[in-house]
Amino acid sequence: MTNSVSGIFLLMVTLFSFSSVKSQDKPHFVPLRTLLKQAVSNYPLLKSRYYEIQAAEKGVDASKRALVPTLDASYQTNFATYNNIIGMATSGSMVPISGPPSTGNNYKGVIGSSAGLLLNWQPITFGQRNAQVDYSKAGLIFTTADTQNEVFQHEVRVINAYLDALVAKEMVVVYEKNKIRTESNYAAIKSLVMSGIKPGLDSSMFKAELSRSKIELLNSRSYWQQSVITLSQYLASDSAIDVADSSYFSRLPQISMPATLDSARHPLLSLYSSNISLSKAKGKMLSQTLLPTLGLWGTTFARGSGVRFDGTANASDGLNFQRYNYGIGLQLSVPLLQYARISPQIQQQQLLVKSNEEKLKEVSLQLRKQLEMADATLYNAWSAARENPVLLESSDFSYRAMLSRYQSGLANFSDLVQAQYSLVRAEAEMKAAYVNVWKALLIKAAVEGNLNLFLNQVN
Repeated sequence: MTNSVSGIFLLMVTLFSFSSVKSQDKPHFVPLRTLLKQAVSNYPLLKSRYYEIQAAEKGVDASKRALVPTLDASYQTNFATYNNIIGMATSGSMVPISGPPSTGNNYKGVIGSSAGLLLNWQPITFGQRNAQVDYSKAGLIFTTADTQNEVFQHEVRVINAYLDALVAKEMVVVYEKNKIRTESNYAAIKSLVMSGIKPGLDSSMFKAELSRSKIELLNSRSYWQQSVITLSQYLASDSAIDVADSSYFSRLPQISMPATLDSARHPLLSLYSSNISLSKAKGKMLSQTLLPTLGLWGTTFARGSGVRFDGTANASDGLNFQRYNYGIGLQLSVPLLQYARISPQIQQQQLLVKSNEEKLKEVSLQLRKQLEMADATLYNAWSAARENPVLLESSDFSYRAMLSRYQSGLANFSDLVQAQYSLVRAEAEMKAAYVNVWKALLIKAAVEGNLNLFLNQVN
């Protein structure tokens, strides 16, 4: 009895787990704006760009902290020969030498030690530090503009993939209707053939058309699945996504008047403008290195030696400090030959600024012409889409009339198949025409640099 109860419980748990997995795999509808937020927050490339912005912010903070003085503490001890000037010279920051000179060579080892603090501060750099800060800020602005442009381009790709998935799913519906229509006709023609009204050849030919409709349906489903996978890639998501939104096929967007480019708002133009500012800031930073710097230093230190003032040696005495000192001073450093080394770099930056200015003009020219083409494309797509309902209505009427004539024996098989093919094509063109208008609007929004032009017309 216990084993049977355990088996039932295990079966219930298994069924519940299976149903949970199936419910998780079921596609769920997500609005377009939500998908855009998901893409921006999840896509790895965009996440890396946000880390670059944070790194640039830290770079600005680091350049500002160059004003903080340096304070170095050190301690040094040595065991060396008691010979000439007592102690040992090292390559460190201090030389623990003390005691009188020896009267001759004395190779007895003694200990010497020293410790000290060294403060170094450059409060006045005649603009060098500010130029470095300005260059770091320009780098932050450039990195931010680069990220914003990448985000904008990725959002355009997401919307385009979303529209592709929408029309692909609608094509599945179109070819499903065509398959059902073909199956219905095939059943009716089989009855007519069995009654002797139609030749048996028509039944075989319609059977071939039924196979064709099934193949077209399978191909449309394959394309729809590929479109959804592409969309999920841009979203950096492994969950199933439902793009069932019929509003794009029930109405057309409104056409706005031709717009002008806003260089301050357009992501691509902002990127090129910030690149010019970055080149200018680097040139200014290089030119500031020609100016002098004023430094302040201060030190305090102590020394110990294993040799006493009278020349007697006791090695352990070198571990204790016997003399204490301090010092303070100003240092004005003038780079006399800096101009010969920096001048070509300054000229290089000036030429890069001019090059970047010309690039900005080129991009502005391209965007203006692309905007003109986008307006023309949108108007033509909108005008064509308005004619498609008439074409669909006419094709549907022609098909029904041809089907009636065929069943009455007034039309042959080829006429009926041609009418059915025209109806399927009109239904598919109707869906594609509506999406083409939305895509044309997306292109205009992308060229104008303002996605709200598209998003504000989405339900």
